[in-house]
Parts: sequence; C-alpha cells; structure tokens
Amino acid sequence: MELMEAIKGRRSIRKYKPDQVSEDDLQTILEASRWAPSWGNSQCWDFVVVRDPETKKKLSQTLDLANPAIEAIALAPIVLVACARLGLSGFRRGIRYGDKAEWFMFDVALALQNLTLTAHSLGLGTVHVGWFDAKKAAEILNVPEGVVVVELMPLGHPAEAPTTRPRKELKDIVFYEKYGVKKEGI
Repeated sequence: MELMEAIKGRRSIRKYKPDQVSEDDLQTILEASRWAPSWGNSQCWDFVVVRDPETKKKLSQTLDLANPAIEAIALAPIVLVACARLGLSGFRRGIRYGDKAEWFMFDVALALQNLTLTAHSLGLGTVHVGWFDAKKAAEILNVPEGVVVVELMPLGHPAEAPTTRPRKELKDIVFYEKYGVKKEGI
C-alpha cells in the first residue's frame, strides 16, 4: 500500500472481529512505532500490549460513559497502551527546553501515527482513545511513577468500514509567510 493511500484510507475503527492479530503483524506494527522521530531522539514512549480480557474490561471502565470506544477497548483482540517516560522529551541534562511543557505528547503521537498507518496497511484497524482516566489505567497496569499513560488504542481486524469524513481544503488551513495570509489566486 502506498503511503498516501494509507494516510487517506485509514479510519477510526470501533468494532472488531474476534480474529486474533498475528504475532508477525503485531511486531511489524510495534517496529514502525519504534522508528518515529522524537525530541532529541529521546524515544520516550513505551507500549503495553494487553490481550487479557479481564484487563481490557477494566481499561474500558476507565473511559467516560459517553465515549463511543468503550466496546472497542473491551472487545478488540489487543489494546495497545501508549505511555511516556517523563523528563526526557524536551529536556537535556535535566534542563527543560522551549516553552512547551508536554513535548512527550508530540513524540508519543508521532509513534502512534506510524503505528496506525502500519496497522492499516496490514488490513488492521485502530482508533485513538484519549478520553479516559489515565491515572486509573496506570493503576490497572502497574505503570511506575515517572511514566504516564497517554492513550489507549484497540487493535484488530475491522468489523466495520466507516465512510470517509469530510476534510478541510488546503486553502482553509494553509497560510503563507504570516498567519491569515492566503496564497494569491486561491
């Protein structure tokens, strides 16, 4: 699958078949995340691979009741839990650089983007789940102090084919030289 095809074809999947994800596919997906760029090559991300049904059920209970991904977390064959080790991204020799307090969020997002596109290219589905109680999820998974849970991501064979949602046109989101300046003729 070509890269732009993967980018344009990927969808948020919230319903999964019970079929297991092969170990080869899982390792390929995790390998893709490993190659993401990060601040100062800090590679601050860690992933917890959750297959145990009871643990997935507990994780699903950390989501807000209005979150449409509750069933996906509980029933997908795998839930990948993206974590970040604090004090690495945006820091050098213990000194914070720049004015962004949470550089680790950028880095984990880049790793997850690699992961989701690779999963899609292998015929698997994912959905980014960020609306949950991260502290409760960390307790369930015995995440140590100094590490935070950033996102939950179900992974499996899609049992749905969501339609393409509308995207903004480039002319609506791109400016030139200064914010608000549109390219002439557009």
